[in-house]
Amino acid sequence: MTATQEPTSPEIGRDRRRKEDQRLITGRTRWTDNMKLPGMLHLAMVRSPFAHATITGIDTSEAKAAPNVVSVLTGADFGEELGACINAWPITPDQVAPVHSPMPADRVSFAGEIVAVVAARSAAEARDAAELVDVEYDELPAVVDLKQAEQDQVLAHPDLGTNKSAYWVFDSAEMGTGGDVKEAIETARTDGILIEREYRQQRLIPAFMEPRSVVVDPTGEQLTMWSATQVPHIVRFALAATTGVPESKIRVIAPDVGGGFGGKLQTTPEEWIAWAVGRRLGKPVKYTETRSESLVAAHHGRDQWQRLTLAATKDGTVTGLNVELLANLGSHVAVVGGGVPVLGAFMFNAIYKFPAYRFGCQTVFTNTAWTDAYRGAGRPEATFAIERLMDELAHELGRDPIEVREQNWIKHEEFPFTTVAGLEYDSGNYEAATARAKEMFGYDELRAEQQRRRESGDKVQLGIGVSTFTEMCGLAPSRVLGSLDYGAGGWENAQVRMLATGKVEVTTGASAHGQGHETAFSQIVADRLGVPFEDVEILHGDTQVAPKGLDTYGSRSLVVGGEALVQATDKVVAKAKRVAAHMLEASEEDLEFTGGRFGVRGTDQGVAIQEIATAVFAAHDLPEGMEPSLDADATYDPVNFSFPHGTHLCAMEIDTETGRVDIRKYVCVDDIGNVINPLIVAGQVHGGLVQGIAQALWEEAVYDEGGTLVSGSFVDYLLPTAADTVNFDIDHTTTPSTTNSLGTKGVGEAGTIASTPAVVNAVVDALRPMGVDDITMPCTPDRVWRAITEAQASRTQEGQA
Repeated sequence: MTATQEPTSPEIGRDRRRKEDQRLITGRTRWTDNMKLPGMLHLAMVRSPFAHATITGIDTSEAKAAPNVVSVLTGADFGEELGACINAWPITPDQVAPVHSPMPADRVSFAGEIVAVVAARSAAEARDAAELVDVEYDELPAVVDLKQAEQDQVLAHPDLGTNKSAYWVFDSAEMGTGGDVKEAIETARTDGILIEREYRQQRLIPAFMEPRSVVVDPTGEQLTMWSATQVPHIVRFALAATTGVPESKIRVIAPDVGGGFGGKLQTTPEEWIAWAVGRRLGKPVKYTETRSESLVAAHHGRDQWQRLTLAATKDGTVTGLNVELLANLGSHVAVVGGGVPVLGAFMFNAIYKFPAYRFGCQTVFTNTAWTDAYRGAGRPEATFAIERLMDELAHELGRDPIEVREQNWIKHEEFPFTTVAGLEYDSGNYEAATARAKEMFGYDELRAEQQRRRESGDKVQLGIGVSTFTEMCGLAPSRVLGSLDYGAGGWENAQVRMLATGKVEVTTGASAHGQGHETAFSQIVADRLGVPFEDVEILHGDTQVAPKGLDTYGSRSLVVGGEALVQATDKVVAKAKRVAAHMLEASEEDLEFTGGRFGVRGTDQGVAIQEIATAVFAAHDLPEGMEPSLDADATYDPVNFSFPHGTHLCAMEIDTETGRVDIRKYVCVDDIGNVINPLIVAGQVHGGLVQGIAQALWEEAVYDEGGTLVSGSFVDYLLPTAADTVNFDIDHTTTPSTTNSLGTKGVGEAGTIASTPAVVNAVVDALRPMGVDDITMPCTPDRVWRAITEAQASRTQEGQA
């Protein structure tokens, strides 16, 4: 028997360096592109240079004659064999959507769409041959601008007859969750305050560390795909649903995945093409995109116009909110792309007690890369809008922006609170998080410094930005997703296996791509079973090893996947308790389980769970009728979303002569419920902050009028480095969630959601005395300088008039 080992201290709440980091940082990784199979061929994609064009001919003869080229195939060669990329979220019954062929045979609808594929014996030879494929196009008018697309004058898909895909509405008056927003607006117009604004959410590119890669091996009885994906279980289902291959014959593996941010939450054309080519040729094939291909053809995020109206009384109490979104789908409806704005619909009201609310969203096609979830998926867009509006309301009132927020937010004693959008926030304490943030920030001192600089006419002005946010995460109760016409559930599965030696093997359907699942989940299991952290092995990302799962997105891994783990481990303990009672010749009611050991109350008799595992393996003396296994699995369907919240404060220095923007100080205090691993949480928050700040200051995907992506490299698409940011001061308050046993809330997207409005509010706050009340993101020095000069020119004209 293996000697048992007592854990030295509780794991939950403990800083643990990530188990997986030793493998990742020493180069012993299992990236998809590292895969090498006997006889494997390499693929290169031929992509359209045009945003919209008819394919009139493809000559592949020269490419086929190139050295070591095995095959060159077009959409016409495949026909229906390719299947179609799925749309899992038709948000309205009348949604208009084109069929999304992985490789169209007749017409391309965005620059970068695949029109042919080359299979060769090396990646370099495949890419060289791809240059030899001669494609003839008849260019068509392209629609790129979102507002122009809404007018239907130029159609992204002429056969559809419109660019409009779906219009989705939530109205609190109709849903019974609040009053009539039209009435609130009219009242404010005549006897209150009305704030009307339009904000632009620019297009962003996920820009993950590892470009997408896929390997397909069709040579076995079971067809296997390795993919750099966030969603191996969903890819498996989609392949079976669209290609006719039984799901039992498909194995999808997501090995080490170098980041996703929503950008690998897809069933991609490249996966479907690799699948089809491998089956056609009967050989393993690999495709790994270049960084340029990733920027051009991997899905993008955000890309909305937001038209907003906030109504309030003269004392600053909010009375109504109306939101109209115009959201760019790009060329096709992606897996959940049509529903991303709908996620945001429930968050525009944020932490505030709006009596009336209406949200309407028009989704529109353009001849650009398709959009889908990008870190935060709808919630950053909503948070940005409402936090900008609350600053505008404070400015209108001439009051401190935190004071106005506090007047309108849900007080801690009012939880649980049902919002005007119909969600029940289970717990929170906005007062505590804000008080801690103000203390860390030195809020009053910085406001005093700001006033001194304004009075002295300092060329470098100081701006202070506020963002108080909440988000819904832990996607989500299946019944709620069903009511929104989402094509899947929100449950998650876990299996816990006690091995004969006392070690623990765990499988989870939550597939990691950098979050630290192996570490955090090991901590949960170690505490629940009372075994050492080192004795727990977490297995994931393989549909054969972990056959049940709905994968990783929407900050669901811990609050949904973690709860499935808890339920599975509790079942293991219950089984072990029966065996322990038998071994100790005691009643189960007389046993207590502490620190991995069952003991008889009032005695020193006891047995460790590892000893029980060995005894069950031997099966020499088990309770009558008990099977020789402690293993258990659980599938957990959450009863509610989780609602983390926080207060973020940002100080920005703006050089009014050059437009230069510098972050002076950034403080955030988040409430994510109980914390499993503070070190992992800090990493998640830091990464999220950088992505949100990058949207505010640096990142933007830009197309020219013809539909060519002009920010198609990291020369033109600015990703920040550590040198571009400051040290963040982070802390947390704790109000445990009441809807899961761990008391946890999501954290993976919080930093991204809250930071963007904090930064933009700070930039605008610095420049308000000069007449600037908005700057379209990203707030580059050029845009800041132009906003200053235009405001000055406007004031000069007004003075002359």
